[in-house]
Amino acid sequence: MPETVKQRVIQIIADQAILEVSDISMSQTLEELGIDSMGLVESIFAIEEAFDIQVPFNANDPEASDFDISSVASIVSAVEKLVADQTA
Repeated sequence: MPETVKQRVIQIIADQAILEVSDISMSQTLEELGIDSMGLVESIFAIEEAFDIQVPFNANDPEASDFDISSVASIVSAVEKLVADQTA
């Protein structure tokens, strides 16, 4: 059975945080998971590569980005929307 967007995003975040997928909760922030700004950028690149999408994220000014990184759930939701928009 193919992975869902949610499963793949959580796997990417878990890999970056050097955690097991089971250690990730949807309400956690990347900071809570120990992912710093460099890890965030690497996660964004991995997400773009995994889904062949462009994430509207500016690492130099994260607050000005249209990509919500406030929690794992918000990242999953944003990626699901980008993937859906791409296939529409």
